[in-house]
Amino acid sequence: MNEMSKPTAAIKGQDHWTTKDGGVKLFLFEKCAGDPAKSIGTILFVHGSSMASQPTFDLQVPDRPDSSAMDHFARRGYDCWCVDMEGYGRSTKDRDNNAPISQGADDCYAAALYIQKLRGKRPFLVYGISSGALRAAMFAERHPELLARLALDAMVWTGEGSPTLEQRRKKLPEFQSKNRRPIDKAFIHSIFERDHPGTADEKVIDAFADAVTALDSSVPTGTYVDMCSKLPVVNPEKITVPTLIMRGQWDGIASIEDLLKFYAKLPNPDKQFTVMPGISHASFQQKNYMLVYHILASFFAQPAPLYRG
Repeated sequence: MNEMSKPTAAIKGQDHWTTKDGGVKLFLFEKCAGDPAKSIGTILFVHGSSMASQPTFDLQVPDRPDSSAMDHFARRGYDCWCVDMEGYGRSTKDRDNNAPISQGADDCYAAALYIQKLRGKRPFLVYGISSGALRAAMFAERHPELLARLALDAMVWTGEGSPTLEQRRKKLPEFQSKNRRPIDKAFIHSIFERDHPGTADEKVIDAFADAVTALDSSVPTGTYVDMCSKLPVVNPEKITVPTLIMRGQWDGIASIEDLLKFYAKLPNPDKQFTVMPGISHASFQQKNYMLVYHILASFFAQPAPLYRG
């Protein structure tokens, strides 16, 4: 889509709710410019371990153009959705579970069914970050018919060579002992300090920390437990949809070697691996966020191959 063909209608945000498991509530948020039925595609954004969906994908920061990824892609003609996994944000938080990755994949499925019932049955463009990439990948394994394209950012496969997980495993008994762990603004700041300080502006980190902690003072432990003790949790050979692996230059959650081995096993030849320069872990909050948007937008807009041999 070229600059002249971008929609000019105002971007509208809308709250949605769906249920699963006999009454568990999941909060969804939608942004679109104009009529969703006329959008060029439907994007489902999947958040990570320590924050709900809107702070991650709809972060508003003054004097930061297109700070919201949802706004950016809505302006380009997409119907954009995000969902709070169970245990996060405005979704149900009071059940006796730690919201493991598998449950998050189920939440993606529940969100997808709701969106398709409301907006029509077309396959999704799915983006997941960090443990959200694992949720999204597991969703793709289980329901490939629901996906057109899959983007996995800050992904980890086996965990081999991950300095972040090496440090996190030291607290594994604590994570295993309870369903939730506390978070505060200092913890959010630590995400940007652990890999390569300086990759994000302080005003963006502050805004992100404010938005995250406005919704949650604690988050589930399940993804941490899974990533520290149960990897690998997804099988690349069973992910049959076109897939993009996005790896920040300084991201400590997975080594490039680990991800390249995962990438090599993806069976669909329509696949890409990209290293994002100047990026550490939280891609959309980095100084180089527009580079991230460009990579993702290019993959989502790529035409399907006409000839497959």
